[in-house]
Amino acid sequence: MLVKLFKDKISMAHAAAGQAAAAISRAIEERGRARIVAATAASQLEFLDALTHEPGIDWPKVEAFHLDEYIGLPATHPGSFRKMLMEQLIRKTGIVDYHLLEGDAADPSEVARNVGRRLLSAPVDVAFLGVGENGHIAFNDPPADFTTEVPYIIVNLDEACRRQQVGEAWFGDISQVPRRAISMSPRQILKARELIVVVPDQRKAQAVKACLEGEISPQVPASILRQHRNAALYVDTESASLLQPALLSRLNQESQTVINS
Repeated sequence: MLVKLFKDKISMAHAAAGQAAAAISRAIEERGRARIVAATAASQLEFLDALTHEPGIDWPKVEAFHLDEYIGLPATHPGSFRKMLMEQLIRKTGIVDYHLLEGDAADPSEVARNVGRRLLSAPVDVAFLGVGENGHIAFNDPPADFTTEVPYIIVNLDEACRRQQVGEAWFGDISQVPRRAISMSPRQILKARELIVVVPDQRKAQAVKACLEGEISPQVPASILRQHRNAALYVDTESASLLQPALLSRLNQESQTVINS
C-alpha cells in the first residue's frame, strides 16, 4: 500500500481527487467507460467535492456503485448514504448509470443480491474508501469476514461504529442508529483495479496506526487493504499523528512511502 501524507485534509482531498480523476479518465479512454465504487461519510466530503470539480471527466460514461447502506433507514434521512451519494456525487456530476442499495426495502438480502449481480458483470476500475474509527472498511466492523466472496453481505454494526455515526451528528443518539447494514465485502473491495482510501482527522489516528503497523487481521478490517497491489492511503498530519516516529519521519521527508503486507 502506498501511503501519502499531507499537511491538512484540504490538500489531501485535492490530491486524492486528482488521482481519482486520472483513474476514471484512463478507464474511459481504454475501455469506453469507467466503473467506480464510492464511499460517503463525513470524512469523504472534501474529497468528493474536489472530485466533482475536476475538469475533463466524461461523467455520462461513468457507472457508479454504492459501498454500503443502513438497513431500515429511508433515503430521506440525513444519515442515509444513498442521500449523501446522490447529493455529493451523482447529481453534481450528472452520472446517469448508478446502483443504490435500498436498505429500507422489504428484503435487504434481495437488494444485496441484485446489486451484487450487476457489480460482478465487469471489473471495477477504482473504488473510493474511508476507514472507520474502529478500523472498519465499508460497514465491515471487527471481526470482519475476510473469506466470503459474496459481493454484498448483511452485517451487524458494533457499538463503536454506531457511536461514530452519532459523533458525526447524523443521529441524535445511539438508539436511533440502525444495528444492521448492507456492506460490500472486504474481498469484493480488493477486486477493484485501484483503491483510493481517504482518511483525515485526529479521530481516525488510532485506526490508521492499527491499519499500517499491526498484523493483517479481521480485528483491523482496513489492514486487508495492504494486500492490494494498487492501493493508495491518503492521510493528513492529524490522522497520521500516532504512527511510529520512524515511519512518520519517512512520510514527512518523502511525502509518501510503501507499507508492505
